[in-house]
Amino acid sequence: MEKITLYTQPDCPPCKIVKMFLQEYNISYHEKDIKNDSKARSELTGRYGSYSTPTTVIGDKVIIGFELEQLKEALQID
Repeated sequence: MEKITLYTQPDCPPCKIVKMFLQEYNISYHEKDIKNDSKARSELTGRYGSYSTPTTVIGDKVIIGFELEQLKEALQID
């Protein structure tokens, strides 16, 4: 499976939902908190052009927000 990076921040309800979704399917991911990690924040905005959380990076696919169908498609979940 491709590497998954999840950009989050505290007090972000959609972030919690994405984490619960990934955990439900036993999918491992690396979480980066953009509020407490300035390098992660710069990476999110500079590399991925995203200014919101959650942003999920699966391989070379970037999914901004809680987009259930896009997540399922990228993770090949029926």
